[in-house]
Amino acid sequence: MSTIEQFRHDTRAWLEANCPPSMRTAMGEGDVVWGASQPRFPGADAKLWFERMRDKRWFCPEWPEEYGGAGLDAEQLAVLESEMRRLKCRPPQINLGIWMLGPVLLAYGSEEQKRSLLPPMARGETRWCQGFSEPNAGSDLASLKMAARDAGDHFVVDGSKIWTSYGDQSDWMYALVRTDFSAPRHEGISLIVLDMRSPGVKAVPIDLISGKSAFCQVFFDGVKVPKSQLIGPLNGGWNLGKYLLQHERKAMSKFGEISLPSHFDLPALVREYLPAPQGQGELALRARATACAMNEHAYDLTVQRMGEEARQGDDVSALMAIMKLVHTEQERDKFEVLLDLLGGHAFGWQSAAFSEQQLAVTRGWLNSYALTISGGASEIQLNVIAKRVLGLPDGKKGATA
Repeated sequence: MSTIEQFRHDTRAWLEANCPPSMRTAMGEGDVVWGASQPRFPGADAKLWFERMRDKRWFCPEWPEEYGGAGLDAEQLAVLESEMRRLKCRPPQINLGIWMLGPVLLAYGSEEQKRSLLPPMARGETRWCQGFSEPNAGSDLASLKMAARDAGDHFVVDGSKIWTSYGDQSDWMYALVRTDFSAPRHEGISLIVLDMRSPGVKAVPIDLISGKSAFCQVFFDGVKVPKSQLIGPLNGGWNLGKYLLQHERKAMSKFGEISLPSHFDLPALVREYLPAPQGQGELALRARATACAMNEHAYDLTVQRMGEEARQGDDVSALMAIMKLVHTEQERDKFEVLLDLLGGHAFGWQSAAFSEQQLAVTRGWLNSYALTISGGASEIQLNVIAKRVLGLPDGKKGATA
């Protein structure tokens, strides 16, 4: 037996023995475990699975061992991920630090930063949030104004960030800040990390029409941030931010891969609500539902292919930009079909007359529009793809078709 086949045999045996059966089912929103200083678990099996994968160092298995990973090579990582898919293992935790900031630190962080920040991520001990968008600097990120002013051995941070997912529940934030107001707007930005428990930090939840409050506005009033928490060079944050956003789009793709947060079995719902389609309208609706299911399956296969290419060292940054756009637009289309499919059953809110699934469709439909904005609006993504992937020139003002 070859070395990699032995690894596959051992990995399969370990997962079979250590992943509880209840952790091999599709995840609902209430099943998510977030890495945090005080993690919350929906049940004993979720806690057990978290602890076993943590102790195995498989939260970020490809990271070097000195930073809390397991040091797996690309081939071993591919085997682990394929075996987890085969068993339908749930992710033991969701951790934006691992998915987004971690790759930036590995590439650009100092050795001291790597050793202080990466191991707690790798153990699932810190919950991270992202401080990029501002009230007047969302899609136009380069116009951000939150200031980090030099005060000797530290920065003093003033301003606010908005649409910060789970800012009220996070331990740390990675943020883009303005450190030079006289420089061209792309050149006066730096990337810092800060403790959300610092004096002067206040996170305020934002109520959404979908009934969720995952987003916050975070206010900073004279917050002291040690200069040791500057990532990369001073005023070099724009390039680091672009690198991080590539991983954010990959992370958003992972949410679809693990059926989070809106898993619906479209073929089963078609059979339930349209057992015998009558007329052109119902036949057309079934065709739309079938097309959505096929697109979702094609997307999942492409995510797997993208992962394989990345592990082989191929540049998948262009594909990641495309995948974020495709996935969020597909989610919106899927919920439009679900809404039409369920008809009046999809307009429940808090009524006992509606099932949890029917209520989830209503909220999911509303939330699907937010997903086309978060992480880069679809219109912005189209511009990114046109310029950076396809290499198309800027359109001339006043030009006509």
